[in-house]
Amino acid sequence: MAQKTQKIRITARLQPRASRDELPGRNDEGTMRARVKAAPADGAANAALLKLLARRLGIAKSKVSLVSGARARKKIVEIEGVTEAVIRKIIRHEGRLK
Repeated sequence: MAQKTQKIRITARLQPRASRDELPGRNDEGTMRARVKAAPADGAANAALLKLLARRLGIAKSKVSLVSGARARKKIVEIEGVTEAVIRKIIRHEGRLK
């Protein structure tokens, strides 16, 4: 039985200029937290977030896009080409995409 791929949207709170790129989990509101080394200049932090998510999910960077929040800490990211199993993994591990 083949699994269907879908598009999902994830809300993330981005912390730029962190000591390392990581997805440490969720905050009290259920929003995924993300930390990146890049500075919030010229979209560098946003690009680092998309690259981090793609790398952790094992998908192409072109499958991850920023829907809203280009100039805010709170971002909405759309990910396409993921299976239900990956979605469950995100929820089960509360954002810790290993």
